[in-house]
Amino acid sequence: MPVDFETHEPGNPRVDLSEGTNARRLLEFLLTTPTVGYTPAELAEETEIPRGSVGPTMNRLEAAGLVRHKEPYWAAAEDDRIAAATAAFIGVETASSTYSDDWYAQNDGWAEELPDLSDEES
Repeated sequence: MPVDFETHEPGNPRVDLSEGTNARRLLEFLLTTPTVGYTPAELAEETEIPRGSVGPTMNRLEAAGLVRHKEPYWAAAEDDRIAAATAAFIGVETASSTYSDDWYAQNDGWAEELPDLSDEES
């Protein structure tokens, strides 16, 4: 993943969990069975992520405290950050499924159509 060279701090455990990233896909998979450990080969097969990308991604997730490792197995971590990540995933997916087909989602310029109420009297 490319980084801003000037602001990058080596060892920074920040992980991009945006939808579609390998980190997100791996973490979501591990969260489906949080007490089960998987080998890198099993994770690659289950998530369809290239085997060579699984190890580095899991290491970043481990540095961020989101997964745990017992050679050769990986599993979701057991702490509050996992609960927060799960809640965030569920919240975003719920909002997306609830509002993705409403008028606002279908009309990119909807905010431009709103009247300017800043000058109105109260």
